[in-house]
Amino acid sequence: MNSIFVSAGEAQATPIWFIHGGNADAVRQGLGERERAFVAAAGFEAKAGRLLLLPAADGKLAGVLFGIERPGEPPIDPFRPGQLVTLLPPGTYRFANAPHDARLAALAFALGAYQFARYRKVESRAVRLVVPDGVDGEDLSRIAEGVTLARDLINTPSNDMGPAELEAAARALAQQHAAAIQVTSGEALAKEFPLVQAVGMGSPRAPRLIDLTWGKESDPKITLVGKGVCFDTGGLDIKNDAGMLNMKKDMGGAATALALGHMIMARGLKVCLRVLIPAVENSISGTSFRPRDIFRSRKGLTVEIGNTDAEGRLVLADALALADEENPALIVDFATLTGAARVALGPELPAAFTDDDALAAEFTAAGTAENDPAWRLPLWRPYEAMLDSKVADTNNVSTGGQGGAITAALFLRKFVSAKSWLHLDIFAWTAAAKPGRPEGAECQTARALYAMLCKRYA
Repeated sequence: MNSIFVSAGEAQATPIWFIHGGNADAVRQGLGERERAFVAAAGFEAKAGRLLLLPAADGKLAGVLFGIERPGEPPIDPFRPGQLVTLLPPGTYRFANAPHDARLAALAFALGAYQFARYRKVESRAVRLVVPDGVDGEDLSRIAEGVTLARDLINTPSNDMGPAELEAAARALAQQHAAAIQVTSGEALAKEFPLVQAVGMGSPRAPRLIDLTWGKESDPKITLVGKGVCFDTGGLDIKNDAGMLNMKKDMGGAATALALGHMIMARGLKVCLRVLIPAVENSISGTSFRPRDIFRSRKGLTVEIGNTDAEGRLVLADALALADEENPALIVDFATLTGAARVALGPELPAAFTDDDALAAEFTAAGTAENDPAWRLPLWRPYEAMLDSKVADTNNVSTGGQGGAITAALFLRKFVSAKSWLHLDIFAWTAAAKPGRPEGAECQTARALYAMLCKRYA
């Protein structure tokens, strides 16, 4: 299990009581007389996020009171207990009563303990949690490991996370799970994946297509595609300084695909998994692709470049075309694709696109249950006219600048024929720390998809 979790009986654990306006009197009555007097003297209020450490007679810690939202009074944050890991002194703890969701509370505890320590020393959070009764600690550990993998990859700056380093991370994951991996680069890439080559040809860090496979061919085929733009200057249509600042996270889709891949393989789901990552750096040089250039895609469609800063959809297009050739049961792509999705839905709610209503309902339900939400936007077919080109089969950007997340999804749709295709436009970042979600890289939608796939194929 994840090092933050211990089994019941392994160590003496300090109790944590979750308290709110509805159960405050009952919780207080369950305490000893000395503790009740301390709570009263401290003026503790049962409000979300409030913490009170209860001293024992010998000066040690007798217990913890932690405020959560009152049931039935939104907004309830099932990850609120994740705040505890940054507040508690070192030790081992247990839930003395039930939070809103004991499983999500324990997961948030683990996710909230994450620290990115590659470039500076950090004080380790020596806090442990007894796995609550009825909760699968091994599965929580698989999930936490996947999220940690994604966060570490996204948080790593681009000088240490280029296409070659992303390939190395995929190879390490393949080795861990005895998966096969194939990488296409050089002349073969230019021939087989011309849009991937076009985006990456301005950088001295060579582009490549990473192809990881695992599982039995006879099992249902699940293909994950992750946008692996390791840094995005915008190309010749260069971004401004603010727009470029966080572009190390533009490979967040690839990190998310690898995270979900880890969860699936570690669980041993009965699927035939494929993970495709077009890994590139969108740089500026004399060999960069240009506005109005035209390239023939892997699918055969010709694409006019309306804007070099719409590069993510180009590399995804070739990878999706490859995925579609195998006719899998499900194709999912993850991409930090459009600012328009953030304008529409904000940073915490990824945009989801699919023509499969049953898939949309299944995914949405899983996201709600896992506190890993997304919001479905329409693949509004009349907007396809915005992608028209007078000299090629399609433009990579729309005219008018409106509905940008939808038109980007419609562009990708041109390269996929499978009905069960889900496109996820994610942000992959937490700008301000929240319970269970430290500031920095975030792994969005992977937990929801893992839950959905476990229900299908466990």
